[in-house]
Amino acid sequence: MKKILFASLLIGVCIRFASAQNLGFTIADGRQRVDIPIEVVNNLIVVPVILNETLPLKFIVDTGVRTAILTQKAFSDILQLEYSRKYSISGAGGEKVIDAYVTNNVSLRLPGVEGRGHALLVLEEDYLELRNFLGTDVHGILGYELFSRFIVKFDYQKKIMTLMLPQKFKPGRKYTPIPIRIQDTKPYLLAPISIDEGHTLNAKLLVDTGASHGLMLEPESDDRIRLPEKTVSGTIGRGLGGPISGKIGRIESIELGGRILRKVLVNFPDSNSYFADSLYIERVDRNGTLGGEILSRFQVIINFPQEKIYLKPNSEFNKQFYFNLSGISIRAKGSSLSAFEVSEVRPQSVGERAGVLPGDNIIAINNIPAREMKLNQINALFNSKPGRKLRLEIDRSGTKKIINLVLENQI
Repeated sequence: MKKILFASLLIGVCIRFASAQNLGFTIADGRQRVDIPIEVVNNLIVVPVILNETLPLKFIVDTGVRTAILTQKAFSDILQLEYSRKYSISGAGGEKVIDAYVTNNVSLRLPGVEGRGHALLVLEEDYLELRNFLGTDVHGILGYELFSRFIVKFDYQKKIMTLMLPQKFKPGRKYTPIPIRIQDTKPYLLAPISIDEGHTLNAKLLVDTGASHGLMLEPESDDRIRLPEKTVSGTIGRGLGGPISGKIGRIESIELGGRILRKVLVNFPDSNSYFADSLYIERVDRNGTLGGEILSRFQVIINFPQEKIYLKPNSEFNKQFYFNLSGISIRAKGSSLSAFEVSEVRPQSVGERAGVLPGDNIIAINNIPAREMKLNQINALFNSKPGRKLRLEIDRSGTKKIINLVLENQI
């Protein structure tokens, strides 16, 4: 299972591209709050959105993005939207990475919420391959426009996002408030982190609901951030320029509002992979990001106007952190996303030792046809618990094979 870093990968693009004027999300019918059903996919929050009162789409809700983003120009072309500007965004070395466009005065409607007069950054195509690596249709990203207007509550377990007017908001007694600071439209907090015995710091972290990992730390940001003795190498995310490589290991602990999470998995990005992405040009100095794998262990309330985040642990709080116990990464294919192909096999992993190869198509797992499953369910099986036995039926270039493997924790 890949740890996908959608939010952070789009931080810098929108800063110069879209105007914040005339933005307007409002709760319909004069109500004070609204509950919106969400999907939680790989620790990411996905909401239904109607574009220009016509096209039903799905967007990720992302604290790491300023301006709403549409991931494929084909959707805006269907509506014959006009583009005010075109951009060619370059990566390291000046080579062209993507084309993007800006369209203005767009309406974005959520259940019970009207949104008019928005600017929208439109990507030429789905460079991030969201639908393939999430296994569900995702067409865009919503960010600051929502958080600047409302107090936003995420209940990951009940799969509800609640939007509340700031003047009527009162947190419950069981929520712990943590100060945040809004910089360049994004929320940052300070969290005590223990890397190992003798190496602790009060880390500045971007609170990133659009990142599926739990914690990412940037070794170049502080001398006290060092790799654990035991790590594995692999792809930790995807940027517009392609896969982001790094190492994954455990740290001793992170403290959030007096609650301590121990033996936390951390992504440590390779500097030549992560920082080369041109979208980090205007990155605020920080030590890393706090993402969905940790946030989903709480009920989370984000209060931009008063610069606070409120956390209340849920039943997942003490769940152990595991990283891809099979070593196999899968992408969904086809119009219905019901075909599954191995995109990567981690070196020295259980999957590699069992003989799984990139390009293999998963036909069945433990005699359950893969076409009856979703990618989220397959990833959950591959990362369920050490010692679990899986029987894979695969198709390799037209030849069917049976592969047996036992999940293993390498970290």
